Amino acid sequence: MSIANNKKAFHDYFIEGQIEAGLVLEGWEVKAIRAGRVQLKESYIYWKKDAFYLVGCHVTALPTASTHVKPNPVRSRKLLLNQAEINKLIGKTERAGYTIVPLNLHYNRGRIKMEIGLAKGKKQHDKRQSLKEADWKREKQRLMKNMSS
Repeated sequence: MSIANNKKAFHDYFIEGQIEAGLVLEGWEVKAIRAGRVQLKESYIYWKKDAFYLVGCHVTALPTASTHVKPNPVRSRKLLLNQAEINKLIGKTERAGYTIVPLNLHYNRGRIKMEIGLAKGKKQHDKRQSLKEADWKREKQRLMKNMSS
């Protein structure tokens, strides 16, 4: 079940591979994400020291958050990946010029997971072509629907 999607990532990048990763979250963040108070639009992933981190993901705290905790809505959150996945991602980003972008947040057996994608940037003409294809696909569906009825 999906919690939040990053539609902008599919508009700005060609997604060539996807990996599921866990997140290191605090208790108030889990509650806020379960309530749907999360935004992935401007977020990105980077490598620092020995792990990948999610930056720019905005998790709005619930008004009932603990009184002794001062929540930071855009703090960096560590991604949980195994060593083989980390090596693959580092190799692709450093040698092949890929970018790592968050695609969506979802539940997997009650846990909050993030789908991250290996992406290549689109040029402006690629974005226009993608929009034309999506419009044509929608138009074709509408024509097929009208033909059948």
